[in-house]
Amino acid sequence: MSPATWPRESPLEERLLHVDPREGRLRDARIADLPALLEPGDLLVVNDGATLPASLHGATERGEEVEVRLIGELSEGRYSALLFGAGDWHTRTEDRPAPPALDAGDAVTFGDDLSAVIERRTASRLVEIAFRERGAALWSALYRRGRPIQYAYVAGPLEIWHAQTRYASRPLCAELPSAGRPLVWGLLLELIRRGVRIASLTHAAGISSTGDPALDALLPLPERFDIPEETVVAVREAKARGRRVIAVGTTVTRALEGCAAQHGGELRAGPGITDLILHHGFRPRVVDGLLTGVHDPTESHFRLLEAFAPASLLHRANAHAEQAGYLCHEFGDSYLVLSSTAGLSAIRSTS
Repeated sequence: MSPATWPRESPLEERLLHVDPREGRLRDARIADLPALLEPGDLLVVNDGATLPASLHGATERGEEVEVRLIGELSEGRYSALLFGAGDWHTRTEDRPAPPALDAGDAVTFGDDLSAVIERRTASRLVEIAFRERGAALWSALYRRGRPIQYAYVAGPLEIWHAQTRYASRPLCAELPSAGRPLVWGLLLELIRRGVRIASLTHAAGISSTGDPALDALLPLPERFDIPEETVVAVREAKARGRRVIAVGTTVTRALEGCAAQHGGELRAGPGITDLILHHGFRPRVVDGLLTGVHDPTESHFRLLEAFAPASLLHRANAHAEQAGYLCHEFGDSYLVLSSTAGLSAIRSTS
């Protein structure tokens, strides 16, 4: 499947494939059709995490080039990070050279206003680092020196605003929580006008590729989340009324289901960390369906979707999407994996 190589100017015209697990059917639509696919009282939950300028190019004390990609914040000024050798996003991730040998105590400098010390190496390319700067000085330097993580299929260098949702708040995400990217304000207001409720949580979306097959097999890594009390209340009310909870992206799904799994099936407000891996044998307790980007079946993301639809239907969806010219990856088209209700007759069925 071909990747989208740049953010598109008309998100409402982007394609949306409705994957119906109950009927085993596929329906072609557009993002603008989302209000017709949902029902009054349904709850749409978005991830309001903002994307960090998480790609930093620097040098070791020996003058070796190194790229540091911030994966997740451990505490103030401390991050788990992924290392690459010389080069940049123009080279495919899997073709990037190994990073310089860095161990605890080694320093990396990103300019005269930003530097970090390796605290420990946790895997071949994974480390924990601590920035010497703190507070406003750190954040100012990160936004001066850093750029959003991007991959070789993108047509040009991305600016930080290319990697944000419209409702982004706290900068915790290593990469764009891309499922929410096409949700422009006009569409959200139309959903609300039609009686769909909107709630939010914050989930620190991690990296999608490490360049190391052994590390890629471990994705997604444990990630932080924070669920507001009002979102917990909204979920409970939707469930009590027999309405559906639709997660915008697998990050929202991991947060809601990970939290519930940690508390005996009960959703609770507050911060946490989830290491939940969704797969075909997982039975969701909170989420009834999800809006998600189009991804290749070889990616870990495909395995997560099997918690909501049979693999055979997902393979059929991908085959249809490829034949119909859907675009994949973070700027690509979308799937809505959700069992249908009676209000979908206006959307054309494909098979």
